[in-house]
Amino acid sequence: MRFRHPDGSTVHLAYCTNVHPAETLDGVLAQLRDHCEPVRRRLGRDRLGIGLWLAKDAAHALVTDPSALRTLRTELDRRGLEVVTLNGFPYEGFGAEEVKYRVYKPDWADPERLDHTTALARVLAGLLPDDVTEGSVSTLPLAWRTAQDSRRADAAHTALRTLGERLDALQELTGRSIRVGLEPEPGCVIETTGDAIAPLTAIAHDRIGICVDTCHLATSFEDPHAALDGLTQAGVPVVKSQLSAALHAEHPRLPEVRDALAAFDEPRFLHQTRTATAAGLRGTDDLGAALRDDALPDASPWRAHFHVPLHAAPAAPLTSTLAVLKTALARLVGGAGPLTHHLEVETYTWQALPPELRPRARTQLTDGIAAELTLARDLLTDLGLKELP
Repeated sequence: MRFRHPDGSTVHLAYCTNVHPAETLDGVLAQLRDHCEPVRRRLGRDRLGIGLWLAKDAAHALVTDPSALRTLRTELDRRGLEVVTLNGFPYEGFGAEEVKYRVYKPDWADPERLDHTTALARVLAGLLPDDVTEGSVSTLPLAWRTAQDSRRADAAHTALRTLGERLDALQELTGRSIRVGLEPEPGCVIETTGDAIAPLTAIAHDRIGICVDTCHLATSFEDPHAALDGLTQAGVPVVKSQLSAALHAEHPRLPEVRDALAAFDEPRFLHQTRTATAAGLRGTDDLGAALRDDALPDASPWRAHFHVPLHAAPAAPLTSTLAVLKTALARLVGGAGPLTHHLEVETYTWQALPPELRPRARTQLTDGIAAELTLARDLLTDLGLKELP
């Protein structure tokens, strides 16, 4: 979906296909047929943006076989879909029964991460619509915190500088500018937007910036205005933003609230949980750990890294951080000029919701994704952007 900003530029809105995980090119093509095109039709649109997640095997097939890339591009066009952004965070196995810490490997100290991200950039340059010259890729925020030491930190920074050189060369070769955004996430080396400033200013490459995920922003209790002002003042580009909402519990000490939270403690994904205290942010790596014993203070609200559907907050006594998303979006695209032109709805946890909230049929998932995109569209038009055909 495209929108005209009052400054005349185009803002792109997509939804991320990591909600339909597929490891191979054939799986990706099936996604387009079974999920993405039905969402477009449900919305009554001639064109729909999708943020593709390409696992390592699918990316390798596309970057080594020009005919495979042409096939994917043809299928996108035929089904009324377009791609300006890729989710390059998960490397493989995102559809596994247990993902947890595996999603952070390989990290930026490992050569595989540089090679994979380079492949994604090359693929995206070939997938961009004919009238679009700029693409974006979101990626791991260096590493999970316990996997980093000074040697690996140096290797990660060197890899990102090499990536910048490769992106420059790609632009010279194709005329397409691909930028990569590190995505701060609780528990990682770069947990907050503030954590990103030092490494990104040290790398100092205008094709490498940040991806602001509004669920992660909220989970870390970051103020959207302060976070985005800090990035602007530091000259760190916002390459893209993922529109998502976290799970919020206002009174975590109450038994009924803990019971409600326990329904979201599931075995597939990591749900980092945080609370703001007078002594600073406190947290656990997973929701289950927060609920056990006295692992996390419960005098103040808790937020958990669980991407809940944007249009449907959890039932009381829980809610979502949609208000943080709205505030961040107003700052991102509601000013004189957009801080980013790439927005991506990223609710990948539909099938990890408590059983009674999960879509039981493909059509229910289609309805849910369409409802999220409709909410995002309405937020954008309320900010003065004009929806384009």
